[in-house]
Amino acid sequence: MKATVERATLLKCLGHVQSVVERRNTIPILSNVLIEAEDGGLKLTATDLDLQVVDSIAATTDTAGATTVSAHTLFDIARKLPDGSQVSLDVGDGNMKIKAGRYSSKLSTLPRDDFPMIAESELPTTFSLPGGTLAEIIDKTRFAISTEETRYYLNGIFMHVTDGKMYAVATDGHRLARMTLDAPDGAEEMPDVIVPRKCVAELRKLLDENEGDVEIGLSASKIRFRVGTAVLTSKLIDGTFPDYSRVIPTGNDKLLRVDPKTLAEGVDRVSAIATDRTKAVKLTLDKGRIVLSVTSPETGTATEEVPADYDNDGFDVGFNARYLLDILHEVKGEQIDVHLADAAAPTLIREGDNSNALYVLMPMRV
Repeated sequence: MKATVERATLLKCLGHVQSVVERRNTIPILSNVLIEAEDGGLKLTATDLDLQVVDSIAATTDTAGATTVSAHTLFDIARKLPDGSQVSLDVGDGNMKIKAGRYSSKLSTLPRDDFPMIAESELPTTFSLPGGTLAEIIDKTRFAISTEETRYYLNGIFMHVTDGKMYAVATDGHRLARMTLDAPDGAEEMPDVIVPRKCVAELRKLLDENEGDVEIGLSASKIRFRVGTAVLTSKLIDGTFPDYSRVIPTGNDKLLRVDPKTLAEGVDRVSAIATDRTKAVKLTLDKGRIVLSVTSPETGTATEEVPADYDNDGFDVGFNARYLLDILHEVKGEQIDVHLADAAAPTLIREGDNSNALYVLMPMRV
């Protein structure tokens, strides 16, 4: 195999695929990227056996062929080569020779035949979503994905279609985020799926560089995204997502309206003195205002008053400051509606009655 490729093109492609590769692998070839030289281009593939990214780039191919080489090492080399340089990749005798200007190196390779691939198969459900819509779905939900491995069925975004609407939901048991949109053509009969956290993270990186529509294909066990020239394929989480609708409150009768940016800045300031992991912040609701307060036995106290539209009986409620900030940072607009019941009941947060995003936050004792 022998090919020449422009450094920036190679670097961008390696950036798409190498982050899938785990730094530590018990199977050596999983540390490698598969490079296939074909007429007019290179195809690069990386996998961790659960997730696979394939991307294609233009290149001058002198000799077709394929090999695998350390993904992170090749990425580091490409990153440090001079801008505008032409990179020559020449494979032979179990090595890849890399040349660019006055630079040259030789990397060990492993045979292409040993490289595992997630099998290409027909996925019965196919539809498209605008890249911007998919990015918004991810941004407004992924912060609530659980990192607790014992509850593996919460380690991703749950997507399902009901009554012509598509829902994307994430929860860790302490907070819940849900996005709603009209189900795209072709998605009406899709199975309920849980898209793993790592797949979500890799997909979000690809969406930063793509303005067009994303083709999505899925079955009950696998999902595939076509983002520009890249194809991301992932196994789905094999588990049952809980009936999340039961935790979305419907009877919260106390309405608080507040500027999310002002509230976030206040919560951020008062929580700076909190030393415990939960960073509990107390909200004292009163007519026309909220008083934010944090008490830390080791550090001291902090309070801040935030103007708000509130016209009910006053009471105190506590939240994990980080969880509250995660929600406030994703809210767009100058006002949020916070629906409360009491200090122990789940709180519902919306960007307005017509918003497609909804959040539920469990209170804390303070």
